[in-house]
Amino acid sequence: MDKKTIIGIDPGTNLLGFGVVDVVAGKPQYVDMGVLDLRKEPDAYTKLRQIYDTVSEVCRSYHATEMALESPFYGKNAQVILKLGRAQGAAMIAALEFGIPVTEYAPREAKQAITGNGAASKEQVCMMLEKTLGVRLEAHHLDATDALAIALCHHYATSGPLSAVRKGGGSWEKFIQTHPDRVK
Repeated sequence: MDKKTIIGIDPGTNLLGFGVVDVVAGKPQYVDMGVLDLRKEPDAYTKLRQIYDTVSEVCRSYHATEMALESPFYGKNAQVILKLGRAQGAAMIAALEFGIPVTEYAPREAKQAITGNGAASKEQVCMMLEKTLGVRLEAHHLDATDALAIALCHHYATSGPLSAVRKGGGSWEKFIQTHPDRVK
């Protein structure tokens, strides 16, 4: 049976979300999601260590084969971008130590992949994930559903008709050659 396990990460230094999706025979299945709450930890370096440890444990527990990571969006505050980049780096290193390839996606790209609208709200993303994966999600921390959306976005980006374009393969002809079973 063809199976891959994708871990999605919504990095943050206060709340870090993770989502896990198994893809079996090309079909995504919900596995788990959660939030690492770091708001009570005053030391920035201890937060990074906890991010590394938690993401390492998620990778180990679910036998991840791929990781999708939300890239920091560009805002007005450079300090926020710097902190998000550090959190993202801690998560990346955890995956890379297990030999898990990492791919980044912009928040708008994930929202577009899940809802068809790059400006969708977190609540809209959660609702579409429920419908797509056939599960009821507790949205008390939407960082976890964002991470799940990143994982599902990665699945779509690497297995759909546009995957050849994203990988630099570049043409429908190449896609058809690579995936003859997908053309009817």
